Amino acid sequence: MASRKPAGTGAALASALLFGITTPLAKLLLGSAPPLLIAGLLYVGAGAGLSLWLLLTDWRHTRPALPRADWPWLAAAIGVGGIAAPALLMQGLTEASAASASLLLNLEAVFTAGLAWLAFREHASRRVVSGFAVILMGGVLLAWPGAGDTSLPTRAALLIAGACLCWALDNNLTRRISAGDARLIGAIKGLAAGATNSALALGLGAKLPTAAPLGAVLLLGLLGYGVSVVLYIQALRHLGTARTGAYFATAPFIGGALALTLSGQTPPLLFWPATACMALGVWLHLTERHQHEHGHAPMVHTHEHGHDEHHQHEHGPEWDGREPHVHEHRHGPLRHSHVHFPDIHHQHPH
Repeated sequence: MASRKPAGTGAALASALLFGITTPLAKLLLGSAPPLLIAGLLYVGAGAGLSLWLLLTDWRHTRPALPRADWPWLAAAIGVGGIAAPALLMQGLTEASAASASLLLNLEAVFTAGLAWLAFREHASRRVVSGFAVILMGGVLLAWPGAGDTSLPTRAALLIAGACLCWALDNNLTRRISAGDARLIGAIKGLAAGATNSALALGLGAKLPTAAPLGAVLLLGLLGYGVSVVLYIQALRHLGTARTGAYFATAPFIGGALALTLSGQTPPLLFWPATACMALGVWLHLTERHQHEHGHAPMVHTHEHGHDEHHQHEHGPEWDGREPHVHEHRHGPLRHSHVHFPDIHHQHPH
């Protein structure tokens, strides 16, 4: 089971990279259309691109649809994270610099972890909390007055903070359905959110941008709101919400660094200790070893899996021998001890 940690970590950091570069690049595209329409088109690009990915790669194989119990969680996640959050962020970007907006996005990690630990009762060790605190400290250093272009009007700060809170709730809601196909979840979120925001913007009189900016927005949406979401869901599946959120907290650092580069500014002095904090926090998480005897209650669910110690079940003659594979399967009661994380199989009390 320990092998799931590198997979989840790599997915979380790659997700942070893609989302981190999206904010300063989206700022450059805001002149081509109103903020609400840009937000909608970003999600249209994500939903359409992921849908095409599914059609091209899975047309020979039938994957299970999302369970009925997952749809309310997905609908709520789309409402707060796919519709409200990007609209708030794009509006905030019209009144703030790309660098300052990127740095303020650190609040998403704070809200995500707070909701995970306090509202959703996810376990956190001292090492995980310490690593999260150090990563957050790096974000604070980057946003410190005098650390760069960080002027941020109060209204813009509230709008971006509101987007962060919405995304934090989205992260915790999506955690409940992270066993499902991440591409399908991302495609549904993208198409629903994109259609809603785009329709609202066009209904209010917005005009579509010309071909070149439109293509750029759609491509940016596929990478920053599409592939990034798929990777984030995969990380949630293996690491849990708070740990994934801690890795994702490096996204504002990435976005801020790119914004400074695009503006031609020299990185401020505090940029380097902030980098050290980010690196130390990630290292604390990478070297975490949480191990104790724990029990697994009987469970029936569907997700992509291989035949590891938690998946020792028989298959019928229809199985073609591929691993990993997806099908509904049953877990019997099990008690053992090994290194683990609050993934989809380890939601036990401590």
